[in-house]
Amino acid sequence: QVQLVESGGGSVQAGGSLTLSCAPSEYTDSAYSMAWFRQAPGKERVGVAGLYTDGSGTYYADSVKGRFTMSQNNAKNTLYLKMNNLKPEDTAMYYCAAAFGTEAVDYGLATPQSYTYWGQGTQVTVSS
Repeated sequence: QVQLVESGGGSVQAGGSLTLSCAPSEYTDSAYSMAWFRQAPGKERVGVAGLYTDGSGTYYADSVKGRFTMSQNNAKNTLYLKMNNLKPEDTAMYYCAAAFGTEAVDYGLATPQSYTYWGQGTQVTVSS
């Protein structure tokens, strides 16, 4: 069972930056798609950014476009999320997700049901 491990969360002031990382706990074949989701207390988990690992497509939520940048290291099956100009509304638990099947083609990169494997989450807190 593949496990994803996120790191890089923390507490910052508004306008600050953080970079999240997500890597599998052991060697795996390359995932077909990977994504970042976030969930604030009392709210649903929503897609922040996602990509097909072959480079054929990406997704960013409107709320993070121009501020967040996702990248990958295919050799290590590692996903990154560089977050700039953070706002208090970005405060949430951030989760990494991966899929080895093609579910994202049908359901979309930003849909939780597109992904089979999830990390435990890393907390991001932005103070005003």
